[in-house]
Amino acid sequence: MPEYRTRRLLGALLLAASGASALAAAAANPGLEMGLLHALHLKKGTTDRVGTSGKAIQAYMREGYLGKHPEQRFDYTDYYLLKKPASFMGHELVLIEEEYITQYIGCCVSPGVGVTVKVRGSTQKLQAFARAQRCRLTDPVDIRQLLDEVAIKTRLPKDHYASLSCRERDAEREEP
Repeated sequence: MPEYRTRRLLGALLLAASGASALAAAAANPGLEMGLLHALHLKKGTTDRVGTSGKAIQAYMREGYLGKHPEQRFDYTDYYLLKKPASFMGHELVLIEEEYITQYIGCCVSPGVGVTVKVRGSTQKLQAFARAQRCRLTDPVDIRQLLDEVAIKTRLPKDHYASLSCRERDAEREEP
């Protein structure tokens, strides 16, 4: 019996270490995260974002974090699932959404970007960022349902997820 416990403990420690090292490796490329954060920042006195979401997404593609094409385009939004672990504000980045218009298909496009993270610890930084940049934070979010609604078939573990949306409509909404 003690040998079984030792193996279980060793397995749990190895699993925790591999997850931590994957996130540490992802955090080793802060330029990607900074580019994405830049795309989410609001230009002072406007509802426009400082950076370009397309450039941030292309950087993730070049480094192999995203595929060359979105998993899905639904309405005006491209959905990109991360192919390898990446960090975003201390959490694990899972999904990047980019909303833009290429062809009018009806009402109502709201240009901008959103991210969904697997929460690791406190969401206080995400909350503060959302307030400061006039984004909308949904915490918790049912990532499985969100992906199912846009016909993306994938298996994500049950966990605590949160979504940060930094689109034009988010910046235009009234402050609470």
